[in-house]
Amino acid sequence: MPGMNSGLDVTNPILVAAFRSALLHQGIIVLLILGVLAAAWASARELFGVTAKADGLGAAEPAARRLLRISFGIIWIFDGLLQAQPAMAAGLPSNVIEPTASASPDWVQHVVNWAGTTWSYHPVQAGAAAVWIQVGIGAWLLAAPRGQWSRLAGLASAGWGLIVWVFGEAFGGIFAPGLTWLFGAPGAAAFYCVAGGLVALPERYWRTPQLGRRILAAMGLFFVGMAVLQAWPGRGFWQGTRYGAPGTLTSMIQSMASTRQPAILARWVSGFGSFTAAHGFAVNLFAVVALALIGTGLLSGQPRLLRPTIIAMAAVCLADWVLIEDFGFFGGLGTDPNSMIPMALIVIAGFVALTRVPATVTAAQSVPGAATAGTAASAAPAASPVAPAGASPATASGPAASASPAAPGDPAPAGLTWRDRLKPAPMARAFGAAGTRAILAAWAAVIIVVGAVPMALAQASPSADTIIAQAIDGSSAPLDFTAPAFRLTDQSGRQVSLANLRGKVVLLTFLDPVCTSDCPLIAQEFRAADQMLGAKSRNVVLVAIVANPVYYAVSYTRAFDQQERLTTLPNWLFLTGPVAQLKKVWADYSIAAQILPSGGMIAHSDVAYVIDATGRTRTELDFDPGPGTASSESSFAGELSSAAQQVMKPS
Repeated sequence: MPGMNSGLDVTNPILVAAFRSALLHQGIIVLLILGVLAAAWASARELFGVTAKADGLGAAEPAARRLLRISFGIIWIFDGLLQAQPAMAAGLPSNVIEPTASASPDWVQHVVNWAGTTWSYHPVQAGAAAVWIQVGIGAWLLAAPRGQWSRLAGLASAGWGLIVWVFGEAFGGIFAPGLTWLFGAPGAAAFYCVAGGLVALPERYWRTPQLGRRILAAMGLFFVGMAVLQAWPGRGFWQGTRYGAPGTLTSMIQSMASTRQPAILARWVSGFGSFTAAHGFAVNLFAVVALALIGTGLLSGQPRLLRPTIIAMAAVCLADWVLIEDFGFFGGLGTDPNSMIPMALIVIAGFVALTRVPATVTAAQSVPGAATAGTAASAAPAASPVAPAGASPATASGPAASASPAAPGDPAPAGLTWRDRLKPAPMARAFGAAGTRAILAAWAAVIIVVGAVPMALAQASPSADTIIAQAIDGSSAPLDFTAPAFRLTDQSGRQVSLANLRGKVVLLTFLDPVCTSDCPLIAQEFRAADQMLGAKSRNVVLVAIVANPVYYAVSYTRAFDQQERLTTLPNWLFLTGPVAQLKKVWADYSIAAQILPSGGMIAHSDVAYVIDATGRTRTELDFDPGPGTASSESSFAGELSSAAQQVMKPS
């Protein structure tokens, strides 16, 4: 897909070092924020004399909800750690996202290409953002068991899961012809969305068996549908081999066996692949029957059938996870443990929600000791307040009493309007009264922001990160010497000297006008750099000097300009001259030019120089364009425009 691949080795040391540095710096920020929150919390408690609310008061969290919240919190953190693998920064677009979408329709590929291009343009920021967003969501789910914070964590999980499902998993492959439950359809992130949505539900839904019944019914329909899809003829799943080649299922399994992983796991998967090749019909028949029986059992809603059904489902999911999905996270580019574990957790949570309905808890029972006091109070007749002798009724009760100062330890005086609550003192008092889990939940939300903000800021730049160009060719070399003079002829036949260009920044390179590989790419990178400079381009001249001793006539430079659509650039100069003059310029700028065996193109140095307005060479850029992908071209152009701006005098 155009623009999705940076062309970099996924273990490029410059890119890996930048990725690790970003994670380290953002990790330090995350820890500092935790320290600041803790210090501010302790200070607020001390200043206002409030006591933090005890966590866990009230009715216990429903067991099914707790199962989803904790298990998916752990999975999100695990996914975040997988995203921190060194190969992720450069490898995810081309090695994960693109292959996932390659079998889907064109419109799906166009949607996914947007995300892949975004990642490949800013690999370091995108890689680090994915790490911290997923770690933050996981920590948020673990830290917030009740209330609005917990429900917001569920929404965050569902929202990010949806983004991953659409852009990272190409809608879970549901539009691809090879869709099969055995390989994780409809995508692990789809189950993350479901789990997040369930956690975000008001807790009252978890206190009746109805929710559990609906979860199991929905999952039952899902399994039956997957059984029908798996049994559908003509999709290649019934044949272990087809025309002497591995069948659909066999080839999938064999591809997983080649993933870098522990040898024992590779042997298991490879062995099962061989078994499937020999007994493809039997393997697929077992899968179809198992999925149909599991779906039917879940749809029954009968507890005596549900228990063995769920045990069987767990066994089938485990076998599939090990032998077919190959755990899903080996090879250095695995982003999650695939779909079997999340899917099984949702089914088990539905069973728990159906069979372990929490008892109804009254408000009096929600606070220890309140039931006794409430019973005694209700048993006694209501007594009218009696004012002490000499005191007015307002002294004992009524508005005057309610206006009395709050006692130390109260989180906030009653009766405050929302405007009053937004004032610094009430806000600080409420902050000090927050429980430990609430502070940790707030910290987890900040972790997400720490990851998302740098990526959002990177998106504001239309050009790719210059780290890509540096990873391909290394960093630029700072220089400071008088640029060697030259006097040559431009594409219009006019004489141009370096002295004529004083007062402007010169971006200089050497191109072969009949080249069909690197030179057109370099010319387009110069063109893109000019666009990036915007209004500042009026202070810049783009200069190319012919690097071919055979084809150096003005007619060739004109043809090159027309071919590369450079004729509309008013500040573009393609200079040439007699071979003797060209060779002198090549020597002055350390350009090596060698005629290739074909006798046409010239092998020459790919380099760019930045000459300031006073005629001094300030920067040398290695300008080998590498793979010539959209992201690498944009990165080189960004590097060139940035180097030009650094030597410009303030206008």
